[in-house]
Amino acid sequence: MSTAPIGFASSDDGEELARAELYGLLARLWLAAPDAELMEQFRVAVTQAPQGGHLEAPWQALVAALRATTPEAAAAEHTALFMGVGKPEIFAYGSYHLSGFLNERPLALLRNDLAQLGLTRAPDALETEDHVSYGFEVMRYLIAGDDAAVCNLEQQRRFFRNHLQTWVEKLCDAVAAHPRADTWRAVAALTAAFMQVETQAFDMVET
Repeated sequence: MSTAPIGFASSDDGEELARAELYGLLARLWLAAPDAELMEQFRVAVTQAPQGGHLEAPWQALVAALRATTPEAAAAEHTALFMGVGKPEIFAYGSYHLSGFLNERPLALLRNDLAQLGLTRAPDALETEDHVSYGFEVMRYLIAGDDAAVCNLEQQRRFFRNHLQTWVEKLCDAVAAHPRADTWRAVAALTAAFMQVETQAFDMVET
């Protein structure tokens, strides 16, 4: 694993676009099982991590996991872990991991911050804003969006610190410990590693 320091590239740099795309991919994988088209992309995907050596091993493990499964098996696993009948095995919501309950104060605080960014939940969205996939989509927007007043490093740092760093690794730990997790154990490992990369980079910005 590389020990080179991690930093943010300029907004028009390819590394920043890769960072935004990784957030987008993780948002997609946490929201729903990969379909046949996405899995086919992974069958021909390069094994080099989009963010370099820090994510190399978990990226390769994710590629291997998606190549080893099928759309049907992945859908069954996602349903078993995150959907189910009644209470899911694993909750992918910030409010739950921060307060122990759904739709609590962390969600209200998140909605307030989203409103200040000019962002709202789509009327047809199935998940509340504190779902991990929603948070990752917000980060992708803050990295790659065109509105410089909103899409800038300070807004990224603030949103990440307040609404992702506080709980996403707890979610990843829950998935890693679940006996039925297979494909999503690899998703969780890459997510946790990426959160550590982002945390380190934002730490460097503040020093």
